Amino acid sequence: MFTAFNGRALLVLFSSCLVCSCAEIKQTGRIIGHTTRDVAKGIGHGTRDVAREIGHGTRNAVHGIGRGIHDAVNPSDQDESN
Repeated sequence: MFTAFNGRALLVLFSSCLVCSCAEIKQTGRIIGHTTRDVAKGIGHGTRDVAREIGHGTRNAVHGIGRGIHDAVNPSDQDESN
């Protein structure tokens, strides 16, 4: 009977240790997952902002070239607008 009690106590102790270690592993995984998510989100937002600025710069350059061509082809439009 004494050995059965020790076996049960050992089983309860071992089970409680597993529960504690599982909680720690779960929390560590959550921290790693959230950090990875936040870093990926930051990289994605930075990439989006850079692409947007490149697009706006390109659009403005093309608009300026188009305006220059328009003014060169139709010089009389410049005199009327002033």
